[in-house]
Amino acid sequence: MMALHILFFQLCVCVIAFPIHILALLGLWEPMAKKWMPFLLDRMTNTYNKYMREHKKQLFSNMSDFKGPSGELKVLELGCGTGANFQFYPSGCTVTCVDPNPNFKKYLSKSLAENDHVHFQDFLIAPGEIMPQVASGSMDVVICTLVLCSVDNIEGILAEIRRVLKPGGAYYFLEHVTANPSSWNYFFQIILDPTWKYIGDGCKLTKETWKYLEKANFSQVKLRHIIAPFNWNPVKPHIVGYAVK
Repeated sequence: MMALHILFFQLCVCVIAFPIHILALLGLWEPMAKKWMPFLLDRMTNTYNKYMREHKKQLFSNMSDFKGPSGELKVLELGCGTGANFQFYPSGCTVTCVDPNPNFKKYLSKSLAENDHVHFQDFLIAPGEIMPQVASGSMDVVICTLVLCSVDNIEGILAEIRRVLKPGGAYYFLEHVTANPSSWNYFFQIILDPTWKYIGDGCKLTKETWKYLEKANFSQVKLRHIIAPFNWNPVKPHIVGYAVK
C-alpha cells in the first residue's frame, strides 16, 4: 500500500513538472540546465553558506596541517562550481579548479576576486572521474562538496582522488545523503527523486554516500552525520569530514 502511495505522489510531481520531463526526453533539457545552473547556484551559495558556515569553518579548519615540506598547500577542488568554498580556505593556498561545466568559469572569477587570499592556479574542464591533466601524487588536499550526489561512478571519482593525492594527503567532503527510511524527510526524497535529478543537474536525493567512502581504501576516514539547519529541505541530512590517503 505504501508503495502505491509513493508511486501516486511521484506521478503527481511528474505531472506538475511535465514540461521538464518532455524537454529531457527530447534531449533539450540538459544543455539548457548547463547554462542556467551556474546562475542559479551563484544566487543559492550565500544562503547555503549562511546556514552551513560553522560546519564549513570546522571542516576546513585543519587544512594547513597537510602542507607539503616546502610549506606550500596545493589544493584541487572538484566540481568547484562558483567557488563557494574559497572563503574558508587558509591564506596562501594554491587552488586548481575542476568542473565539467565551462559555464561556471565566469562566476568562479567573481569568487576569486572576492577571496584574494587564495592563489588561483588553473581551471580544468573535466569530470572528476577522469582527470589526466592532474599528475598522480601532486596534491596535498582535494576538496569535493555537494558533488557526489550527481556522480554516477562514485568509485571512479574516489579512485581519482586517491591517485592525485600525495601520500598522507587529505580529501575533504560535505555531501547531502539519504534520510532515515522511517522519516518524513525520506518519504519526500523518494517522491521528488525522479524529477529532482533534472532540476539538480543529475542530483540524486537518496544516495548512501558514506558507504562508498568507507570502502575507498583511505588509511583513515573521519566522518560525521549531521542535519543541516534548514527550515525544510529534502537535502537536510548530510555527511561531513575528511579522509587521509
